[in-house]
Amino acid sequence: MQPLLDGVAILGVAWFFIQLNVGYLTQDYIILLLVLLGLVSVMYDRFAIYRTSSSFVAKLFSLFNAWSISFLALFVLGFLTKQSHVYSRVFITELFLVGFIAQSIIHFFIRIVNRRINKHSHVTDNVIIVGQGQLANYLEHKITSNPWLNERVIGNVSIEEEIKRKRKAQKSELNDYPTSRTIHLGKVAELPDLIDEHDINTIYIVTPLESSRVLEELYFVLLDKHVTIHWIPDIFSLRLINHSVKEIAGIPVLTLSETPLTGVSKLGKAIEDKVLSFLILLLITPVLIVVAIVVKLDSPGPVFFRQDRTGWNGKTFSIWKFRSMRVNQQVANNQPLEQAKKNDSRITKVGAFIRKTSLDELPQVFNVLKGDMSLVGPRPHAVQHDEVYSRRISDYYARHNIKPGITGLAQVRGYRGETKEIDQMTKRIESDIEYINNWSIWLDLSILMRTVTAFTGKGAY
Repeated sequence: MQPLLDGVAILGVAWFFIQLNVGYLTQDYIILLLVLLGLVSVMYDRFAIYRTSSSFVAKLFSLFNAWSISFLALFVLGFLTKQSHVYSRVFITELFLVGFIAQSIIHFFIRIVNRRINKHSHVTDNVIIVGQGQLANYLEHKITSNPWLNERVIGNVSIEEEIKRKRKAQKSELNDYPTSRTIHLGKVAELPDLIDEHDINTIYIVTPLESSRVLEELYFVLLDKHVTIHWIPDIFSLRLINHSVKEIAGIPVLTLSETPLTGVSKLGKAIEDKVLSFLILLLITPVLIVVAIVVKLDSPGPVFFRQDRTGWNGKTFSIWKFRSMRVNQQVANNQPLEQAKKNDSRITKVGAFIRKTSLDELPQVFNVLKGDMSLVGPRPHAVQHDEVYSRRISDYYARHNIKPGITGLAQVRGYRGETKEIDQMTKRIESDIEYINNWSIWLDLSILMRTVTAFTGKGAY
């Protein structure tokens, strides 16, 4: 019902302001509304507007992001098709603002109606969670705070293996739920009696990877109790990359690692890169010419420095930079590659300046236009460095699940430059994987804006 009401609200607001500003509905505005509804359906699905339960403020924030990106995509399409002049700027502004307000009111109304229905419902499912740990506690919190579910967690029971194991979970939102708020009812062997004692309707089984064998024997025991059984494998000890749950021909598929650039997302990222990099190239062309001249005059050698880097899906490409080091001191390909360090004797006078100001990175706009790189993404490292760090950081290569970028989340956080200690590279990798797991066009734009103030820094040399 919610998406239907949202669509009616968007069309209603649009019709009102078309009558107010234009006077009648034209073919151009019909096309605009159809395209907008298509973009909204894609973005709302991407942000799980109708599939997640959260606080009203969090829901409004997600709704605003999805609504804003839909309009941003609309602007880009208008620019590319040269049709933006056809539409009233006042109408677009009014539709954006009032359309968002109208949808917010409808979402609030639906939330109130649902709570009143649940309040007068006399049927509540009693729940037991089989398993303990951060994932079990997280699940308990979500069930308890979910206004759409009519379930009550009675308590949890422990699996025998859990008592023996001590495992460090990856850093995630699960770390915010270290303890359970419900009663520990006993061990899994006591579960049949506990179901009868507490009139249990639903069982959630949260098993760590090494305890999955418990599921089979427990499943047949629970079948005799006529309860609903849900299985949640605890996979969060792994470094998950853009994980999701899918279905193929009726078979449930748990995706542990996948690039976020698939389907419409891949197209959106490509449009973002091509349009913005072209506009940036127009702005920086005078700077490119000046830097190229001073590099050539400062020391003998080529203007540009090209080096093999590892890109998306592990494919190698040649990165472009302004040369900042003397040619006769560059390391030969058959020798270990040394990172640039502070007061490096190999760096020229002009090279020191363009490295400090990150001007040496500007030619990578051509890599973006070519398709080897993106404006935003994990910084590509030299192939030799990839080989070295992959042996010391187990999930190092996970950063290649998305296109490398000129700037990235790690860079705007200050994780750039020389990495003397392994912890410095680890922090960079963690930021790269966080970026992949949370990728959106909105995140890209925010990183680009933050990059303006992060061009220089203590790590830029």
